[in-house]
Amino acid sequence: MTRPANTGRPEDRAKAVVLLSGGLDSYTAGAVAQEQGFVCYGLTVAYGQRHSCEIEAARRIGARLGVAEHKTIELDLRSFGGSALTDDVDVPKGAGPAGVGDGIPVTYVPARNTILLSLALGWAEVLEAFDIFIGANAVDYSGYPDCRGEFIAAFEQLANCATRAGVEGRRFRIHAPLLELSKGEIIAKGQELGLDYGLTHSCYDPDPQGRACGECESCRLRLKGFAEAGLEDPTEYASR
Repeated sequence: MTRPANTGRPEDRAKAVVLLSGGLDSYTAGAVAQEQGFVCYGLTVAYGQRHSCEIEAARRIGARLGVAEHKTIELDLRSFGGSALTDDVDVPKGAGPAGVGDGIPVTYVPARNTILLSLALGWAEVLEAFDIFIGANAVDYSGYPDCRGEFIAAFEQLANCATRAGVEGRRFRIHAPLLELSKGEIIAKGQELGLDYGLTHSCYDPDPQGRACGECESCRLRLKGFAEAGLEDPTEYASR
């Protein structure tokens, strides 16, 4: 559900916190928030993922969007492990496209979106920003449980009973504008908004030069999306 943003001077417009991961979904979600008239504040979390490429991409995205402020928070989820993104576990490569979305893969980071949204909620309450945007997608995705509509609705309910602002009647909204779009539809929306996806990074296991592997599930979903949208992916790949 969309809350109409105020129009006019930036200081009179509604604020929104946007989770920026460095990928094309979060970039598109941030652009949608701006399209709806929100003044955006970017939040990126360096949670101990195995490479820094996506953090650098998030900074590029925040700069291109012109967010009012961009915070990067460091949080060590490697101390828990349990994921190929935060532990010494091989990232699966080369599975066929028919397997995308079947089951929950080893790249799932336990409770990641719950943690990220909680951090965004804390900053939003301080900013008096009652809208939070996340690029979660439940169509072309890896089967992660925290990318589903049920999770988004449940977290919104939590936000409004676990905060001072919520208890005092200021209602938070958790926006997942890409939730029901295919990757191709997301990319087409970004094209419509004039986004440069060359700024983004999606790969789970880039090479030492920062080139995307072209073989992990995230790369395959991205390539599939660009093919569906009829566009060339600007990412540099080590292999396709």
